[in-house]
Amino acid sequence: MTTDRLSLTFAALADPTRRAILARLARGKASVTELAKPFPMSGPAVAKHLKVLERAGLIVRGREAQWRPSELEARPLKDAADWLEGYRQFWEASFDRLESYLSELQMKESKNGRRKKR
Repeated sequence: MTTDRLSLTFAALADPTRRAILARLARGKASVTELAKPFPMSGPAVAKHLKVLERAGLIVRGREAQWRPSELEARPLKDAADWLEGYRQFWEASFDRLESYLSELQMKESKNGRRKKR
């Protein structure tokens, strides 16, 4: 079983239901019942998703009297975004090089086209 934080974060984010739960929690705290409403699944099934999110450190579950709200903990998302940032920079640099190459090819073609017309 994976224990490093980044692997736990990406494993938790792999499921669309868990991503939807995080999106809901970005608007504020919610109980299991509230989180389960939009999904065609039982409360216990949603609770299992919450356990995965909690183990990944993406949510914190509290206790307020009879209410046990879940709350978004966004720090692991920032860590994942920081990790992905290096790859974004790699792709931007690759696209910049491709754009330069294509511009160079277009200039060569237009010069060759002008020469053929003479």
